[in-house]
Amino acid sequence: MEAGNRQKNLVVLVPEHEFQSLIDFLADRTARLVSDPARTVVVGIRTRGVLLAKRLLEIWRAQLGWEMPLGAVDITLYRDDLDRGPRIPILKGTEIDFPIDDRLVLLVDDVLHTGRTVRAALDALSDLGRPLAVRLVVLVDRGGRELPIQPDAVALRVEAAPEERIEVHLRELDDEDAIVRRK
Repeated sequence: MEAGNRQKNLVVLVPEHEFQSLIDFLADRTARLVSDPARTVVVGIRTRGVLLAKRLLEIWRAQLGWEMPLGAVDITLYRDDLDRGPRIPILKGTEIDFPIDDRLVLLVDDVLHTGRTVRAALDALSDLGRPLAVRLVVLVDRGGRELPIQPDAVALRVEAAPEERIEVHLRELDDEDAIVRRK
């Protein structure tokens, strides 16, 4: 019965057959932010941001011939809520094996909500160097910001109530590409 209730509370906002067009749109929007691909790096926020960043890179390689380093940032230890609750943080690791100093960093994530994840990612990046600039790239902006952080490139804006979740499903993890609202 619990699985049935979860399905009732789930609304598909972007089904699988429309998902790739959103990725293509985001790739185009983000490419406009890049003046020098040779001085640009791409960093995905673990976990779905990394998978989205890989997809964007594949599009840029195929359409524009761009080759850029890809990294992953784990924000776990930079979160501002580590002291709230009994859970033990699970580290997935930051993997950035290239310099970010004086580079344009395209910071990629799936859903932008409060801005706290992005703030944590910026803190993590600042421990690794001083980028020329950081541009925030998100698939979905659901509003509800608690910090003054805005995306530079976004594919979809969704109004969501505070108690709702906007989830990006990716075939690598969820066996489908979709964007859903969960109440």
